[in-house]
Amino acid sequence: MLNCQQYVKILTRLKKANYNKSDKFAFFFRKLGRIGLICIFLVALPLLVNAQRPTNKSRSEIGILAGGTYYIGDLNQYGHFKNTKPALGLIYRFNIHSRLAFRINATYGSISADDKDSRYSQLRNRNLNFESDIIELGSGFEFNYWPFQIGHPRYKATAYFLTELGLVYFNPKTTYGGSEIELRDVGTEGQGTDLGTSRRYSKIALSVPVGLGFRFTLGKKMSLGIEYGIRKTFTDYLDDVGKGQYLDPAQLTLARGSTAADLNNQTLNNMQVGQRGNANTKDWYAFAGIGLTIRLGNPKKCFFEGAAY
Repeated sequence: MLNCQQYVKILTRLKKANYNKSDKFAFFFRKLGRIGLICIFLVALPLLVNAQRPTNKSRSEIGILAGGTYYIGDLNQYGHFKNTKPALGLIYRFNIHSRLAFRINATYGSISADDKDSRYSQLRNRNLNFESDIIELGSGFEFNYWPFQIGHPRYKATAYFLTELGLVYFNPKTTYGGSEIELRDVGTEGQGTDLGTSRRYSKIALSVPVGLGFRFTLGKKMSLGIEYGIRKTFTDYLDDVGKGQYLDPAQLTLARGSTAADLNNQTLNNMQVGQRGNANTKDWYAFAGIGLTIRLGNPKKCFFEGAAY
């Protein structure tokens, strides 16, 4: 095949020879040869056929999340996937390029734990329990291990790492006297009095989700993925258990009422001393499930721009 210097020499000769336009093209292609023409055709054809220019819509996906949530804290310190409850969510993803995506997700689920399910006798004697709905709103980034693009014939699947920043709403409850009550309003650890913190804890906490996932393309418009993520929170009250020690029942009754005193200490042997919780650690929760997303638009056809994102 001719190189650039040879092409320049040919064109210079054409100019000096004062060929007309048709003669110039004939002379050029005759020098180029059949092999050169075939090479140009083979290079240009995939660009002309497959070239696509991504748009904001074609980079965007919406979908659903389905799976389960569970909690790690004072009432379940080590039991991953223990008491997993169903969870559902919505997700929006914007693919910045084939290895990086920004996402926003909202998830609804529930968590619970009960000391009676513990294998340790001292925890069964503590006799605490709770359940809580949780609503999470988070946003962050996915870092793809391999290039990925929905509908691309080559970039069909990838593992990814997820990191986000989020807010979680929670409201721990228990059954007392045959009725379900909200533990925060009771003040089981003397919140809002001199016996506990100066105010009640907030039902909204900051969370930091991190996780791993794997997803693959389904046809030209959809993708399916599996994901596991654990959330560190900045609250110790997902379970309404924060203080390390029990409070004096007489003082707590005067400050917050008999219900608070009864729920502060529910030990089976009516123990007045001992460890109620661990004030030095925060609570965690996790989500595991699948996600199905659909691309909102198609890339625009164009010439000589055939790259993934």
